[in-house]
Amino acid sequence: MRESVQAILDEYADLEARLGDPAVHADQDLVRTLNKRYAALGPTVAAARAWQAARDDLEAARELGAEDTSFAEEVPALEETLAVAEEHLRRQLIPRDPDDDRDVILEVKAGEGGDESALFAGDLLRMYLRYAERRGWKVQVEDATESDLGGYKDVRVSIKARGQVGQDEGPWARLKYEGGVHRVQRVPVTESQGRIHTSAAGVLVMPEAEEVEVTIDPNDLRIDVYRSSGPGGQSVNTTDSAVRITHLPTGLVVSCQNEKSQLQNKEAALRVLRARLHQIAKDEADAEASAARRSQVRTVDRSERIRTYNFPENRISDHRTGYKSYNLDAVLDGDLDPVVQSALDADEAAKLAALATQ
Repeated sequence: MRESVQAILDEYADLEARLGDPAVHADQDLVRTLNKRYAALGPTVAAARAWQAARDDLEAARELGAEDTSFAEEVPALEETLAVAEEHLRRQLIPRDPDDDRDVILEVKAGEGGDESALFAGDLLRMYLRYAERRGWKVQVEDATESDLGGYKDVRVSIKARGQVGQDEGPWARLKYEGGVHRVQRVPVTESQGRIHTSAAGVLVMPEAEEVEVTIDPNDLRIDVYRSSGPGGQSVNTTDSAVRITHLPTGLVVSCQNEKSQLQNKEAALRVLRARLHQIAKDEADAEASAARRSQVRTVDRSERIRTYNFPENRISDHRTGYKSYNLDAVLDGDLDPVVQSALDADEAAKLAALATQ
């Protein structure tokens, strides 16, 4: 641990020196990057210094205790202080996701179950909208295809924080564990016999990427325009404002029709495309990382069922973390924090276990 601590203290000192150099401030992009890293290291540096101080105090008390019993009497309390400081530092040394403070693009897609799945997709969207409202985030619907009975066949929203956010408090930090298949068990509105059916909807969450981070060659894009349409295929407007962008190297296709102008829809579609390309690069980097350092929660296959929403029992169960509660109605109304925290705790426990084996 001492080597890790010293490396962090050295990096922090180097960042301070660079940020104090007037020449560095000529490049504002570099300054933002350095400031972000400096702020991220701050809590870890504070924990490291507290640990060093506690260790030095204990060593001094033990040395002086050989000659003065009053110092020897302080040793047990100082040992406890050091243990607490060491545990706090160990948690601060857990590798952090550099995207945690980013805004996100969140998509909900109906899956197995037809109209009932689309209704459930609408319930999930409402849950995320309520959760975002509780946390003071701004939400904008980017694209949506509604079903005939209500709900959504496919809906995509952007979720943005307002101002600076703390560690583990950004939209990506809180929502990145939502990606996967969500299963619902309930009596559909179309069921006349009162039988419980099982259906599913998929959720995809991606951190938003800046233009400077993901470079897209215009020659790699095929852009098609068409008229927006609503439920049942009726025309929403009479101009070709909807935009479909195909990224030729990867085959990714992004469409957007919710904005009023073609330019706005194109910009929104490009934002989603950048987020998807950023996520692909992130997944490739994760795949190359050693298994011991990867989060057990984040490496679960996204096609795998992650959660069950059982309406008859008012129960929600997370199959990755073992979390279970009987307040499904409250969760669907946006009380999602306990479920999210179970994923955060499982992720942290996996990373602490990985650190212990290094």
